[in-house]
Amino acid sequence: MRNYHRQDYYLAITTVLLLIFGLVMVSSASVVQSFDATGSNNYYFFRQAGFALVGLFLWWFFSKLDYHWWKKIAWPLLVISGVLLIAVLVPGIGLEAGGARRWIAIGGFTWQASESMKFAMIIYLAWWFERKGSKITDFYNTFLPFVMMLGLAFILVIQEPDMGTAVSLALITGSMYMVAGATWGQIFTLVGGGLGSILVLIKLAPYRLSRFLTFLNPNADPLGSGYHINQALLAIGSGGLFGLGYGRSRQKYNFLPEASSDSIFAVIGEELGMIGCLALIAGFAIVIWRGLLIARRAPDMFGRLLAMGITGWIGFQAVLNMGALVGLFPLTGIPLPFISLGGTSLVMVLAASGILLNISKQTIITHKDENLIGGWGDWRTYFANSGNRRISQR
Repeated sequence: MRNYHRQDYYLAITTVLLLIFGLVMVSSASVVQSFDATGSNNYYFFRQAGFALVGLFLWWFFSKLDYHWWKKIAWPLLVISGVLLIAVLVPGIGLEAGGARRWIAIGGFTWQASESMKFAMIIYLAWWFERKGSKITDFYNTFLPFVMMLGLAFILVIQEPDMGTAVSLALITGSMYMVAGATWGQIFTLVGGGLGSILVLIKLAPYRLSRFLTFLNPNADPLGSGYHINQALLAIGSGGLFGLGYGRSRQKYNFLPEASSDSIFAVIGEELGMIGCLALIAGFAIVIWRGLLIARRAPDMFGRLLAMGITGWIGFQAVLNMGALVGLFPLTGIPLPFISLGGTSLVMVLAASGILLNISKQTIITHKDENLIGGWGDWRTYFANSGNRRISQR
């Protein structure tokens, strides 16, 4: 019998607010792209809204499903995701767009296989690391197989090519291994190996080297390799403190590449200003805070690692996406969770958030914690009791 209690309402409400905010901004940012593609201003908005409904159903359903159930399908889920990742590279199955082959196309339906791999890897590694137990630090039993597993997934994603997703996958799985009990030596080896691999990949591909040099000096080629970052910085800078107003972005009119997907944070900065950007960052900060709290209080290692992986997925992608558009990191081309246009990303991150909510229902908490996690009635009781305690202390 599981020890269920109320779910984490901080997390649930913030997730819904981020989703709504994302739909509102997609409606604005995708107007030009939508009209150019279909003649309708709202085509991509309605498409994203449809995926949001699917994602919300999975979010609700998985929040009700005991997270331990995922252990039963951890291995088959990883195999299926691996097959899909390979299928992307097969001509006739993989859809090529913008020089990248990242989607599986069946009829009029497309699916980004790398998003499925993130989901599957988090579930599988949570199950696998838990099974390793005291052998988690063993070189041949755990460390080497983990590196080989991650390396294979990394290579497949790089072949698409999708450097941003490969890096985020490495960060997510590496953080899970650290929480599982990896030694500092193993962690530093992973970090060193990862940085070395990235440098080799940058050197081997001229466009990656150009992107890296652009990151170091965005003004070196403002109309060429530096065009994207310069347009993003121009959009964010134009917004000032309060923005130009919702729907009034100028950069989305075919100046800013991928305005409704990878670069939507720049449109947010232009239309809603620094205040809008800070509100969005605060939303992600709450999700990360609650996710880490859920991981810490999870009743078992599987739940702890699962919560850590899902929180890392949302957190790392948010930081990489927003950081790249303000010049802190090289442009990566990964979506902003809950916000960017993209059906696969939205559905998968909502499904994962549902699992995180289910873990929150089974966390080990005190009576005080239960009041904090519970409903609005509990909130009123908690604050009333706090007031009574202050009066009695006087």
